[in-house]
Amino acid sequence: MPTTSEADHFFQTTHSITETERKSRKGTNKNGAPVRIPSKILAAVADPSCPSDAVFVAESAGNVRRVVVDVASRQPLVRYRGHMDFVKCVITLKLDLNDIVISGGADASIIVWAIDTGDKLHTLKGHTRGILDLAVDPISQNDNDGLRHGPKEVIVFSAGSDREIRRWRIGLETAEQMDADNPILAHETSVYALRFDADGDLWTASADGTAKCLSRSHQFRADTTILHGDYVRAVALEEIGGYVLTAGRSEDIMVWDRGTGDLVHVFEGHYEEVTGLVMSGQRCVSVGIDGTVRTWSVKLSDLQNARKKKEKDQQALMAGEDVDDGKQKEAGSEVGLTEEEERELAELMQDDG
Repeated sequence: MPTTSEADHFFQTTHSITETERKSRKGTNKNGAPVRIPSKILAAVADPSCPSDAVFVAESAGNVRRVVVDVASRQPLVRYRGHMDFVKCVITLKLDLNDIVISGGADASIIVWAIDTGDKLHTLKGHTRGILDLAVDPISQNDNDGLRHGPKEVIVFSAGSDREIRRWRIGLETAEQMDADNPILAHETSVYALRFDADGDLWTASADGTAKCLSRSHQFRADTTILHGDYVRAVALEEIGGYVLTAGRSEDIMVWDRGTGDLVHVFEGHYEEVTGLVMSGQRCVSVGIDGTVRTWSVKLSDLQNARKKKEKDQQALMAGEDVDDGKQKEAGSEVGLTEEEERELAELMQDDG
């Protein structure tokens, strides 16, 4: 076994030292224009007030945070505190005239928040283990009084590490569980992600290595299965090109042709597990355990260019030539932090210490 005099390497296996060095090297890349957060990011969802510019992220520190990913409209980050353990998932919606954020945690609780005030409206219990994802049934959102108003109540689906998918009816004043004795069971183990498509069918991602489409017309039974191959932590749908995106423990984002099930492209950039994917038009925002928020274009022309670049890089590697690993980005493409965010992050790091 190799020996070392480096103090940081004491009591570590050769494999763990190699893995740490690999992550350190990969961590310097700028692929996806990363915004860095001082704790692990476990999930993300678009901000309803400006879905193309900002996301809410769930942190291992027990917070929900608002992060602006468009440099032209950067604002200070905002936190919502209340869970007793990791915040594992977060969604946003509108109830009547109120913007709402709902979070689920490892403490097996679901908390409903008013975005403007930060007030907790409801705390819900039902799962026996941690909540891993939440999704609003789009059919329940059709009952509204106009473009500025949301419905009086919505149906929210929740998934947990108990492999159950449960349903909740949530309003401003009341909230309750539906069909408590009949959860949806579509996977063999933990269900990490829930996403509804334009047809109202439910897509899921699981630790069993698959992403599935659960058909509404068949009482949410699976009619399509994508074999990702490792823990699938996130699934996203790009309706214009007809793509399904999956990501998880492999650190990569896989793009699939929904019609054929073929793998179209693999985006590389994260150096830890990818925990969330958010679609904004034909742009995908990814977040991960590495504490970065990255963006990727899934426009047909950009996918074609990305595939060509990857093929060129692979050919260069085989020829022993240097490869552009994304450490040098084009001018103006990286998203940085504002002074207010830098101060906020510094305060958080002091608090966490």
